[in-house]
This record gives sequence, structure tokens and C-alpha cells, in this order.
Amino acid sequence: MKNFVVVVVGLMFTAFSVTAQNQPAATQPTQTITPSNSGATNPNAGEFKFETETYDFGKIPRGIPVTHDFVFTNVGKEPIIISNVQASCGCTTPSWPKEPILPGKTGVIKVQYNAASPGSFNKSITIMSNAKTPTKVLYVKGMVEAQVEQTTPERTPSMLSSPNN
Repeated sequence: MKNFVVVVVGLMFTAFSVTAQNQPAATQPTQTITPSNSGATNPNAGEFKFETETYDFGKIPRGIPVTHDFVFTNVGKEPIIISNVQASCGCTTPSWPKEPILPGKTGVIKVQYNAASPGSFNKSITIMSNAKTPTKVLYVKGMVEAQVEQTTPERTPSMLSSPNN
């Protein structure tokens, strides 16, 4: 009886392994990786075309915020929906269109930099959207000049007084 069970189990094992190897490739399970953003795989997705991706403010005075408008056109075939725009620090404030940008239309991402600290700066602004390139980075840079403080002498010299008084 034991031999009979061993033979039956052996035949079943052989039958299963032969049929598993002869299955066509199409019926074999495959793993599909789908990106979280549909623009990465959609050939018709919207596409940003910026006039410039880096803007140099040059020398700017300390304490006076400056702004720049990054103008772009959707050169793709579907609308671009911007889900978020994030600056690299709190001194940079972006604003962006909340409505979809249709193909062939333009949009503006406005960036304000608060010139509070003297010295050079280089800040990034990251755009997240459904475009072909779902993450796009823009840059602003420049040099904040230290304010020259106006000082007045403690005593104004008089033309009538002598220098030895």
C-alpha cells in the first residue's frame, strides 16, 4: 500500500511539473509596475516649455522682496494640471495656476524671493504635475547686497568754531 501511494504521488508531481513548464508565456503571471503619475507613461501628456528655467536677479537690495514670472506653454496634447509647487526654503514663495493649462496655452509660475540676508543665493522651485516630466525644477539666483547704513556725526562741525575747541 505504501508503494502504491508513493507511486501515485510521484506521478502527480511529474504531471504537474510538465504542465507548468509547457504553459505559454502569455498565461504566466507578470508583475506590472505602474507609476503613480500618469504623465510618465502617457505619450499624449501635457509638456512644459519654459521661456527660461533659471532666472538671475543680479544684485538686489536687502530687505526688498523681488519677483519673477516663469512663463511656460503646454506643448503637449493634453491639459497640464499642476498639483503642487514647492520652494527649497521659506524665503521663496511660489504661486501657480490652479486650473488646467490646455494644449497650446500659456501659464505663469510666479516666484517671490524675500531678500532678507546679504550674500549670494540659489534657490530651487519644484513643480509637481501630470506632465510628461512629472517633476520639473526651476531656479532663482542672485546677490543680496548688505545695506549701507547712513551715519551722522555726533556733532556737526561749525564753520565759526576753531578745530581746537
